[in-house]
Amino acid sequence: MSAWQLVAVGLVLLLGLLGVLMPGVPGPLIVWAGVLWWAMTEQTAVAWTVLIAATGLLLLNQALKWLLPARSLRTAGAPYRTLFLAGLAGIAGFFVIPVIGGPLCAVGGLYVLERVRLGGHGDAWASTRTVMRAIGLSVLIELFACLLVVGAWMGAVLAK
Repeated sequence: MSAWQLVAVGLVLLLGLLGVLMPGVPGPLIVWAGVLWWAMTEQTAVAWTVLIAATGLLLLNQALKWLLPARSLRTAGAPYRTLFLAGLAGIAGFFVIPVIGGPLCAVGGLYVLERVRLGGHGDAWASTRTVMRAIGLSVLIELFACLLVVGAWMGAVLAK
């Protein structure tokens, strides 16, 4: 696979990660499609293993999403922009502090953004807790699963 194709696959995976944060965009499906494209082009044992693991992990992710209780984002009170920026902080944190940085930076980014928006610690903390109860767990699980898939892809590409 050429360097340009790897960059294109990486951009598709990044689009999938961003899709997790945007309502209506099937982020995990886009991430899976990027890994499928890479595996179909590479056709090595490592590529097929990453594809099989990604398929299993993303299917498990979908099952977990259906098992979690659905709650409304409107009751949480935080604007979509705040949630999107907190998700971007989670994506950046995943690469700065591998694996555990994703959830930590997503929740920390949400708190900081809410503190800026609301002005005080008490209000920001209450809003952060409410958002995390409403949708945070579901989004964090989906984002974490997609980040694990992207991390496995990056590991396989770098190990080659």
